[in-house]
Amino acid sequence: MATIKLTLSMDEDTIQTAKRIASESNMSVSKLFKNLITAVETEKRTKDPVLEKIRNTEIPDWIKQLSIVSKPTPDFDHKAEYHKHLEEKYGV
Repeated sequence: MATIKLTLSMDEDTIQTAKRIASESNMSVSKLFKNLITAVETEKRTKDPVLEKIRNTEIPDWIKQLSIVSKPTPDFDHKAEYHKHLEEKYGV
């Protein structure tokens, strides 16, 4: 992804703090800022009340049973079964 320059205005103490934190973490101030924005966005998503309600909802057993994926039987002929169904239903 291409990077774009961004100019931020802040007081000298904040700039020095950002430089110190970045230096202690062996990264650039740009990378520090990107990590901060990513962390804020992640925290925002995890605190979404709708998502929290969904995460805390217990899924009933009958729904869990519907979601079980089984492997198809290799010798099952779906066309023959459908033809059999049509014969039974319409007497074809």
